[in-house]
Amino acid sequence: MEGVIQQKVLQVAKQVESQLDAEIEALENLDIDDIERLREKRLQEMKKAHQQKQEWIAAGHGEYTEIPDEKEFFDVSKKSKNIVCLFYKDGSPRCKIADKHLHILAKKHVEARFCKLNVERCPFLTERLRIKIIPTIALISDSKTKDYIVGFTDLGNCDDFSTEMMEWRIAQSGAISYTGDLLNPPEKGKKPSNLLFGNKKSKTIRGGRNSDDSDSDNE
Repeated sequence: MEGVIQQKVLQVAKQVESQLDAEIEALENLDIDDIERLREKRLQEMKKAHQQKQEWIAAGHGEYTEIPDEKEFFDVSKKSKNIVCLFYKDGSPRCKIADKHLHILAKKHVEARFCKLNVERCPFLTERLRIKIIPTIALISDSKTKDYIVGFTDLGNCDDFSTEMMEWRIAQSGAISYTGDLLNPPEKGKKPSNLLFGNKKSKTIRGGRNSDDSDSDNE
């Protein structure tokens, strides 16, 4: 049995070596025209990425801002594919904690629009999305709510979670780009519970939230 395993490992190693040799040979055989084409392709990719970033910034990305009313929220949802929106109430200590982290992440992840809504100023939208726990972060893509972060349960069930923890949880929905391990939280020993993003149904921002949550909108 041990000999079979060693033989398999040797075969895999030879395959990897052969692939590397082929790639090295291909690079060595590149002529000036090939190199120029690769360079031009890379330049076009960089220009496209820069243009996309400028379009995001023009649409309000890169900053964490407050949306004053429901009409503007619907306008924002038409301009931005991915939205991270905090539903908050004045005087809530936990909303201030969420504010701090979202402000940092907004500058890091310009691919998403980070904003917040006061539930008392937007009762229609709050009711439609069945926002009952404050704070709640709605994660929206293509005008549909893909996921919710309700309170701090998914963030380690504590108030002193890190920005990286919130970043990881937001990334679960696909609202932001993430290069880390989506299967494991960045904070060892603080495993978030109740991660139900896998079986939550997408809802349009005009629709209701399919939830059995009966708690009131408190901290």
